[in-house]
Amino acid sequence: MDLKFLGLPLLRFKSWAWLLGVVVSLSHLSVTQAKPAEIATQGTASPAQLLVLGDSLSAAYGMAVEQGWVSLLSQKLQPYAINVINASISGETSSGGKNRLPALLKQHQPNWVILELGANDALRGQSLPSIQNNLASIIEQSQQVGAKVLLLGIRLPTNYGPAYDQALTHLYQNLADRYQLLFDPFFLAELALDPQWVQADGLHPNAQAQPKILQRLWPHIQTLIGEARLSR
Repeated sequence: MDLKFLGLPLLRFKSWAWLLGVVVSLSHLSVTQAKPAEIATQGTASPAQLLVLGDSLSAAYGMAVEQGWVSLLSQKLQPYAINVINASISGETSSGGKNRLPALLKQHQPNWVILELGANDALRGQSLPSIQNNLASIIEQSQQVGAKVLLLGIRLPTNYGPAYDQALTHLYQNLADRYQLLFDPFFLAELALDPQWVQADGLHPNAQAQPKILQRLWPHIQTLIGEARLSR
């Protein structure tokens, strides 16, 4: 059976089914938190902090933590005295992230936040205003402590209905515009269409896909952190 993403070519069920894996993880209560990717620094008393708040797509689901794109990012940032804290959990929702955020902000005092949440809410058909309010709260709390935010958006299969899909797309864009955020509308666009980047469960991007995720996000991260800092 062929299905179609909004504005994207046709693809087999297995190609996009891994996007639903965050829901499978939640429904089976299979919650796996990626370990913090703390980076040792030399000669720096107070390294800067980058917090990643996401779901299974950022939690290295189905692979060693070290293979996930967030850990690959931490390795890439190691020479620049930047700690990467991966607070992503498989099955996480926007409300769960919002509830966990105050403690994370207090503990890590991040300079930057990468926000990758909302997929589980949307795939379960949650209220769009509720998703928007939760994400807005996360953004506002982060900005209140002086952290700059990079927002990562998602896309849904058309069986959720074009109206809901389009509204969700606008939701992320509206948040990005409202809070003047760096923004990627669908950070898995290239991978979602190609089954070679999917794990054997047909649900999640595999280890080989992780460098490609980071490759796409790296220009946004460079802008988020500041090219001058990363050119030292």
